[in-house]
Amino acid sequence: MITRLALEYDGTDFAGWARQPGQRTVQAELEHAIATILREDVPVSVAGRTDRGVHAWGQVCSYPAEALDPVRLNALLPRDVAVLESTPAPAGFDARRDARSRTYCYRVVRRRARPVRERATALWVPGRLDEAILHACAGHLIGARDFTAFTPSETTHTRFTRDVLAARWERDGDVLAFWIEADSFMRHMNRVLVGTMLEAARGVHTVEAFAALLEGAPRSSAGATAPPHGLALASVRFDDA
Repeated sequence: MITRLALEYDGTDFAGWARQPGQRTVQAELEHAIATILREDVPVSVAGRTDRGVHAWGQVCSYPAEALDPVRLNALLPRDVAVLESTPAPAGFDARRDARSRTYCYRVVRRRARPVRERATALWVPGRLDEAILHACAGHLIGARDFTAFTPSETTHTRFTRDVLAARWERDGDVLAFWIEADSFMRHMNRVLVGTMLEAARGVHTVEAFAALLEGAPRSSAGATAPPHGLALASVRFDDA
């Protein structure tokens, strides 16, 4: 029996998804809640391993045991993580292996006054930004690209090409949101992309220089890593969706 869970969490006070000794993580909290009800330890597989401080609106995970009532699980979970759905899954389903794409969103508040409501979920950028440059940079991301420049130099990754299915900036009032969907992502990839695009929009890099980074340039050629609090895993796509 396999169960599929959908959940959301505020990553502010978590050291990321993955269990780490002596650290507060989403995986540890969720596995503890499941084990408390089932009275046995059950490993959880996740579609997207979010980093420290990164949020999730539509995370998906799976575990090899019966489906549990979300209300029961949420009663045991801390206030910054909640199970939205708990449903039986087909035999052999694995949230990480079977995910076909992940969609992330990075939110930027564009105004002179510092935000209060958005302070933990969006990056405040009060200075000048050329939004046309942001759109142009996003357009270069579509397709199979080499993202070596957008992940730390010291890494366990052996494959640096990712297939980007969609990438765009959208404005809603004071908020600029960068949406990106790809088959998979590398550590810090979205945050370095955002940091580099914001630098281009300030005139630090040209659009042409940004595009050249997608041909396997070293990490030192790209821009700064944007803070984690503006990033959220928005959704995960499977073949049944």
